[in-house]
Amino acid sequence: MKSQEITALQDVLGHAFQRPELLEQALTHSSQAREIEANNLAANSSGNAAFIGDNEMLEFLGDAVLGLATSETLFQRFPAFHEGHLSKLRAHLVGQRHLLRVAEQLEIGHYMRIGRGEEKSGGRRKASLLVDALEAVLAALYLDGGWPVARDFIVRVIVEPELAQMNLETSDIPVMDFKSALQETLQARGGPQPVYVLVKEEGPEHKKLFTVEIRVPLPEMEQCVGRAQGATKKRAEQDAARQVLEHLTALPESRHSKVKDDELEPTQRPSPAS
Repeated sequence: MKSQEITALQDVLGHAFQRPELLEQALTHSSQAREIEANNLAANSSGNAAFIGDNEMLEFLGDAVLGLATSETLFQRFPAFHEGHLSKLRAHLVGQRHLLRVAEQLEIGHYMRIGRGEEKSGGRRKASLLVDALEAVLAALYLDGGWPVARDFIVRVIVEPELAQMNLETSDIPVMDFKSALQETLQARGGPQPVYVLVKEEGPEHKKLFTVEIRVPLPEMEQCVGRAQGATKKRAEQDAARQVLEHLTALPESRHSKVKDDELEPTQRPSPAS
């Protein structure tokens, strides 16, 4: 990563890193790290090569920092809200869709270091890579500047702009975690919990496509079924849950029926052979 790019990103983040290597690691995907290691190993006659850090562990820490900063902000801002309302609001603010918008606004994809395979497959635009890199950057801010720097950035860039666009006087919060929302809906109806089944996995390792089916067995009725594809199992599960949730919430509580194939998006319809 060029020094001018590090400087430009620091300006965007509003923090001058004492240890810029943290920021560089936060933007290094494992594909790039393993590629560098392989090249170093091939060039080293001794057969040894130094380990190159990637952003996976930083992403793990950044997720926790994001969750705490968001929870603290909501706890302080809205003392009259009940726990369920706060939980839904937090789920929206830390959800992938919202974080993806933030990552795109910050142009994180431009600064990411990714391997050639990921580059060819459009890795700079992949939601999972962008969100992971953003969370890793939050960890880098925390490790370099401490809690105040990380919290202030999260509140200023991730939390406050979104809160300003929402009607917080109602509980009408956009659903981001469809799996949790579906579980709550089924519990409220006294129904069983959904079953997620991975029915297909295809494509090369760097460009996998997962097909997930969700089955909701309902007492004395046909089971509701949703089917979706995604670049990760998690995304496919979320989309399948969204289908069933939207279908159930459109029905009276006494009625449940199967989600028909023609209600699904074309790319999500089961193939005749499935």
